[in-house]
Amino acid sequence: MGEIAADERGLAAGGKGEEEEEESSPIEQVRLTVPTGDDPTLPVWTFRMWTIGLLSCALMSFLNQFFSYRTEPLIVTQITVQVASLPIGHFMARVLPRRRFPVPALLGGGEWSLNPGPFNMKEHVLISIFANAGYAFGNGSAYAVGIVDIIRAYYYRSISFLAAWLLIITTQVLGYGWAGLMRKYVVEPAHMWWPTTLVQVSLFRALHEKEEFPKGSRQMSRSKFFLVALICSFAWYVVPGYLFPVLTSVSWVCWVFSKSVTAQQLGSGMHGLGLGAFTLDWTAVSSFLFSPLISPFFATANIAIGYAVFIYVIIPTAYWGTDLYHAKTFPIFSSHLFMSNGSFYDITKIVDSRFQLDKDAYGKLGVVNLSTFFALSYGLSFATIAATITHVAIFYGKEIYQRFQASKQEEPDIHTRLMRKYDDIPAWWFYSLTVLALTVSLILCTVLNDQVQLPWWGLIFACGMAFIFTLPISIITATTAQTPGLNVITEYAMGLIMPGYPIANVCFKVYGYMSMNQAVAFLSDFKLGHYMKIPPRSMFIVQFAGTIVAGTVNLGVAWWLLGSIPNICQDKVLAADSPWTCPGDRVFFDASVIWGLVGPRRIFGAAGNYGAVNWFFLIGAAGPVIVYIFHRIFPSQKWILMINLPVLIGATANMPPATSVNYNAWLIIGTFFNFFVFRYRKKWWQRYNYILSAALDAGVAFMAVLLYFTLTMENRSVTWWGTAGEHCPLATCPTAKGVDLSLDPTESRVCPVF
Repeated sequence: MGEIAADERGLAAGGKGEEEEEESSPIEQVRLTVPTGDDPTLPVWTFRMWTIGLLSCALMSFLNQFFSYRTEPLIVTQITVQVASLPIGHFMARVLPRRRFPVPALLGGGEWSLNPGPFNMKEHVLISIFANAGYAFGNGSAYAVGIVDIIRAYYYRSISFLAAWLLIITTQVLGYGWAGLMRKYVVEPAHMWWPTTLVQVSLFRALHEKEEFPKGSRQMSRSKFFLVALICSFAWYVVPGYLFPVLTSVSWVCWVFSKSVTAQQLGSGMHGLGLGAFTLDWTAVSSFLFSPLISPFFATANIAIGYAVFIYVIIPTAYWGTDLYHAKTFPIFSSHLFMSNGSFYDITKIVDSRFQLDKDAYGKLGVVNLSTFFALSYGLSFATIAATITHVAIFYGKEIYQRFQASKQEEPDIHTRLMRKYDDIPAWWFYSLTVLALTVSLILCTVLNDQVQLPWWGLIFACGMAFIFTLPISIITATTAQTPGLNVITEYAMGLIMPGYPIANVCFKVYGYMSMNQAVAFLSDFKLGHYMKIPPRSMFIVQFAGTIVAGTVNLGVAWWLLGSIPNICQDKVLAADSPWTCPGDRVFFDASVIWGLVGPRRIFGAAGNYGAVNWFFLIGAAGPVIVYIFHRIFPSQKWILMINLPVLIGATANMPPATSVNYNAWLIIGTFFNFFVFRYRKKWWQRYNYILSAALDAGVAFMAVLLYFTLTMENRSVTWWGTAGEHCPLATCPTAKGVDLSLDPTESRVCPVF
């Protein structure tokens, strides 16, 4: 079955003759993208690399952590630094002194200079590796910071800075240890080709190619285009970011039907189905799904179909058609937890003094209820996990097996041979790092157990899961560009084993899932360095230094904001125009309650309301089998192979915390640039598309920070209709007959009684 991927999707090696393949890669995409030459004399261990790299890592860590608490949490990506650092590197190469200094023999001898010559691509790659650490290898900020957030902002408890720092650093360093142990299996072999790294290679080559324009040409250089777009993005964000926040979600349907609950449920971009809602705020476009300019149109189209079916077919049917799980008693779109009467569930009342579930109090308050949207979102996440495993096994299984077998027997390709010119990383570096991280983690789980709740055996179990899954997940990612998400599996497992301990559950998830996820990200970076011929030891030190710097800055920013912003993350009591609603942390907190404090048996088991949601595992597993059967019945219909059920089913995986206005804008802009511009203005797209994406991200990020330090911290605000929220107050109201929220003194919603 795996031959489908090889023969019909063009992923297998294309043969161009044995002699040619000896001097190239057996993977066609790699042959077309990655240069086969190398200049080992290029300096990489330079003052420029360290200066730009450390500053970019710290700055990105600060910005991404800062934005993670905001309603539209913009994530500044690696590509932003990749583009912005190029002119800075060239500028430093022009202005720094070229004087050379002798290096003591104890340090290796030779000479050293602040400016060893022109800014080169290898320095640029290492800077981008620093930057990748600065946005937590794709997560925006260190995942474990979420534990600190929910302890302080939602449970109103405390955790020491030391325990928090050790938790954040050890989870990431453990991932580095797993990566080092797996490197020879999934980095060096040519058949482990890591498709996503080729985008980075292409961008590096495009940025470093010499730009030559015909005489009299009015075409703009990439650097100038980046600067102009940056200034425009920077200047515009003051409007939606301060003067006119309503532009973040223009839900005009709510304005037209100001007294209709149903109309506002349909039209609200933040709390409803987003019918007609749009945005003029770049943070709303790229905050949860990253920049739409980067996503290929194939993925955008799959997400569009999945989103449309879920939001405009499944949810309306479940809410208005069948009243599934008493849907009308709760808001149509919410990630909050509710009582059976539709009011908010006060979680603090069921947590005892030992930070565990108070079973008596839980028995009095009753079971936790979810909005039907939230319950079905969990169902789709179950289906996505199962569908991913089945899809990869059916469509890529044989190919993965063949490539893994080939990787053990094949002769090294040109890239591996070129890398042998450099000293490899000694194995004991990784072994020592793994042992050290495990030791510190065990100390954290024993000496400081009162703060993290995770027992020592839970840590060992989590690390065992991470270690077992790292190799197969890495192989899948390296050959298919798909990374199955196993976070729900870790939450579910620990919730069954140890219910009633919310922090133990999220700590188990961080050690069991995120350390594996970090390992896959580290391995991807290693492969990028492999393609770009970066000395392995330089990669090791830069990755490790970047991880420590990023994790420390993440925690420092979190500690500062949690202690300085009143009612941070409490969207029920914050002002309507407050941006500090922490949508990601809200979902993280809910997960800690569902899987940890209350436990899956009391929600998705016999004692809860949502046991039927477990059937989504079976539905997800069966889906790719059905697609495969149809492909075998109708082999001439090539479009059937374009159905990617993990992407289709997981299209709304970011909802919540993402909302419909985020998806609406992301899909429209992604389609415009990656279908229409790509098809009809391909040269423009090739030259400027990624540059524009980086400039928009950077401009918004810098203006948002400037606004915070110059206006927000000084309590200078503008108050008028355009700063008073989305103007959809009825979108969160229940529509079931007899539900009267006014009877609850803690309820802030003003809703009609039907």
